[in-house]
Amino acid sequence: MNIVKKPNVVLILADDMGWSDLGCYGSEIKTPNLDSLAKNGLRFTQFYNTARCWPSRAGLLTGYYAQQVRRDSVPGIKSGNGGVRPEWAPLLSTRLKSLGYRSYHSGKWHIDGRPLQNGFDHSYSLDDHDRYFAPNLHTLDDKPLAPVDPKSGYYSTTYIADHAIQCLKEHDTQYKSQPFFTYLAFTSPHFPVQAPPDDIARYKEAYIKGWDALREVRYKKQQKLGIGASKLSEIEREVGPPYAFPEAIKKLGPSEVNRPVAWDLLTKEQKAFQATKMAIHAAMVDRMDKEIGRVLAQVKAMGATDNTLVLFLSDNGASAEMMVRGDGHDLALPMGADGTFLSIGPGWSSLCNTPLRRHKTWVHEGGISTPLIVSWPKGISVKNALRTTPTHLVDVVPTILALAGETAPLGHAAPGKSLIPLFAADSGLTHDSLWWAHEGNRALRVGDWKIVAAGKDSPWELYNLKESRAETENLAAKYPERVKEMAALWQAQWDAYVKQALEKAQ
Repeated sequence: MNIVKKPNVVLILADDMGWSDLGCYGSEIKTPNLDSLAKNGLRFTQFYNTARCWPSRAGLLTGYYAQQVRRDSVPGIKSGNGGVRPEWAPLLSTRLKSLGYRSYHSGKWHIDGRPLQNGFDHSYSLDDHDRYFAPNLHTLDDKPLAPVDPKSGYYSTTYIADHAIQCLKEHDTQYKSQPFFTYLAFTSPHFPVQAPPDDIARYKEAYIKGWDALREVRYKKQQKLGIGASKLSEIEREVGPPYAFPEAIKKLGPSEVNRPVAWDLLTKEQKAFQATKMAIHAAMVDRMDKEIGRVLAQVKAMGATDNTLVLFLSDNGASAEMMVRGDGHDLALPMGADGTFLSIGPGWSSLCNTPLRRHKTWVHEGGISTPLIVSWPKGISVKNALRTTPTHLVDVVPTILALAGETAPLGHAAPGKSLIPLFAADSGLTHDSLWWAHEGNRALRVGDWKIVAAGKDSPWELYNLKESRAETENLAAKYPERVKEMAALWQAQWDAYVKQALEKAQ
């Protein structure tokens, strides 16, 4: 690979999208633009996130685990969603500015600080995550905008793409000599599920067979695509949302359920209600794909496609969360309209994460696995190829910096590694370990072996992911010494990250 000119970068992040929600990962949802990117580039089958929105964004844009930079909870210092990164952990956009890039942000932020304070030249920041049609909190170049009129025709997924296209057009006319970094952070398909009626109508009948049957359909497609696990996990019927909001469930009406019960046990009315919720989710993913297509069309119009690195991924697995926020939920309104607040719940989340176990916030595979599509015509010669090497979103920053010409390492015990060797072949990159911790859920992967626990008081489970990617065969009792060794390694890393988070900025 002999690249002289620095590549442009388009980094696209979906919100709460499941591992199997794209057509090229087994879905029935129409995603032709992302499928085309995959056909002309790479699909990663064991790429990981942190299981939650803000820790993933911290890892994605700094190259560190969120605990290292105080963006997930550690004891003894303000951390988590309200944590402030240390000075030695600037965002990728800040680092790229010193390398001659102009950077543009469109969409969700959910990081400490503001975009223009962190190296972006332009930003549309959607800070209201409860309203797709009429947000109250959003900013343009860090300056507050007026609340959106519900009758304006605004839909956030489209508007986020509009802003990205506007920035690219300005770049083409005024800054063509400089490379660009576009960070496109959609709120879709995060709850509440809301979408334009015409988009929903395209999936009206698609989900009436239910989550049990459709998981089997997705799994069979994955097997044909060569990306399926050796076994489809069973739906854990007793596992509901990670946080209980019983009063919210009542507000959602008699057809709502907060457990992934067997589909055949639902009434006809419940089946229709549930199928409509998933139709809205599908419409949101479909619409996101269309808007991504518009952004990529703008890149093509600029003559920049060949030397633009495009990466697409999700911040966590599909969510089993169910709650009512924002403007509440009006039962009299059409499902998916402004003024409704529906979530797909654990039944459909189990479908979206096929064939993997659990959901967002858990660090079983369903919570932490994301599709990753990478396309770069000038720098990746292979087409429609799979990459099975275990990798993590902390690898994105060192990858982009290396391509941008940065020669100095990140330092401060950065865990990420450049993905560049995988652009040529499915080898050449090995992590000593991959590590997770979120709200008491914890995991560690070393090679094909993974320990994982659901909650701070739960025992470690052990899986050989080469043989049991869907975590169906717990080997902890068979290999107690391996569990003990890996648990000690997990604890050592936790201790090191806590110590790092507590250090004063150097």
